[in-house]
Amino acid sequence: MNILKNRYFYAIVLIITAGLSRFLPHPPNFTPIMAMAIFGGAVFSDKRIAFAVPIVTMLITDLFFGFYSAIWSVYLAFAISVLLGMSLKSNIKISRILLTSLSASLIFYLLTNFAFWLSSGLYPLNLAGLNQAYLMGLPFFRYTPVEMFSFSLMGDLFFTSIFFGAYLVAEKYIVKPQLS
Repeated sequence: MNILKNRYFYAIVLIITAGLSRFLPHPPNFTPIMAMAIFGGAVFSDKRIAFAVPIVTMLITDLFFGFYSAIWSVYLAFAISVLLGMSLKSNIKISRILLTSLSASLIFYLLTNFAFWLSSGLYPLNLAGLNQAYLMGLPFFRYTPVEMFSFSLMGDLFFTSIFFGAYLVAEKYIVKPQLS
C-alpha cells in the first residue's frame, strides 16, 4: 500500500507536526491544534482517529508542559471542535470552514475561562466573578484578554486555512488520499 494513501500516515503527520509546533516560540494559543481538530473531524471518516489526533497530541506534549486543574476544558474544547469539523464533512466550503473556525475559537475561550473561573480561586463563584474571569481572560504574563483571544482566533483561522488548503491541493494535484 502506498504510504500516501494510508489514513494513519496523515494522522501521524498531523500529530507530529502539531506537537512539535507547541515547542516552538509562538504567541499564546497560536498553534495548529484547534485547526487540526476541525480538519480531522471533517476529513477522517474514522471518528476514533478524528478525536485521537488532537487529544493524543495534547496528551503527549502536556507530559512536557504539565497538567493543571482546568485542563479538562482544553481537551473538551478540542473534542467539540472535532464535532464541529464533522459537520463540515458533507459540504466543505470556505465560508463554512471560517464559521467553524470562529465558532471553535469562541468555544475554546468560553470553556477555558469558565474552567479557570471554577478552579482558580481568583474570582468569586457568582455571576460577577464569572464575568470578571471572562473579561480578564487567562492570566498570561503581559497579554490582555483581547490579545489572548486574538492570538487564538488568528491561529485557528491561519492553521485551518493551511490544513484545508494543503489537503485540497494534495487531493487535486498530488494524490487522491484514501482517508475513508
